[in-house]
Amino acid sequence: MFLKSSLAAESAPVIGGDGVYLRTPQVSDYAQWAAVRERSRAFLTPWEPTWPLDDLSRPSFKRRIKRYQREIRDDSGYAFFMFNALDDALLGGIRLSNVRRGVAQTCSLGYWMGQDHANKGHMTAGVTAVVSFIFDVLNLHRIEAACLPHNNASIRLLEKVGFQFEGRARSYLCINGLWQDHLLFALVESDLRQRDSKTGVLAGTRIGERT
Repeated sequence: MFLKSSLAAESAPVIGGDGVYLRTPQVSDYAQWAAVRERSRAFLTPWEPTWPLDDLSRPSFKRRIKRYQREIRDDSGYAFFMFNALDDALLGGIRLSNVRRGVAQTCSLGYWMGQDHANKGHMTAGVTAVVSFIFDVLNLHRIEAACLPHNNASIRLLEKVGFQFEGRARSYLCINGLWQDHLLFALVESDLRQRDSKTGVLAGTRIGERT
């Protein structure tokens, strides 16, 4: 298994980026996570699957952590909480799901941001740093992402990091209780390396240390 030689059994490295750092969620994060999510409920609802009634409860959070740990052990997914490097405030989260090895070597990218921290460049910094982790540590070849057609902020973020638009999927995901079309984006390692050589887009990101 990939993790035996590369990562700890239930955690991924701390990833440092431009003013942020990312690490595996822990049970001790519950209070801060629940507070950020509750304050951001109305802000996040249009972009996420319908929240279960007990979504913000401590038992539900513990189940979430166990699922994240299982995914890391299975090399099927990697979840990160993103923090401000200056004050350790929880900003949001980034999740890699549906990791496929074999001939695919790809994963799906998803993310969420607390309302108080949106539109400040934090998620761009976080996604940029995670891209390095995906290609340099997980050794994947392709990253896929999908967003709602009217989510202009997410579209701008993906394009800024280097993702390319690949098409529109009808009734792709059930978001906020409705099956909705999504725009499909992808980033291939060779695309990023070409851009990096010209612009230095990944400069400053570090695996295994905080900024």
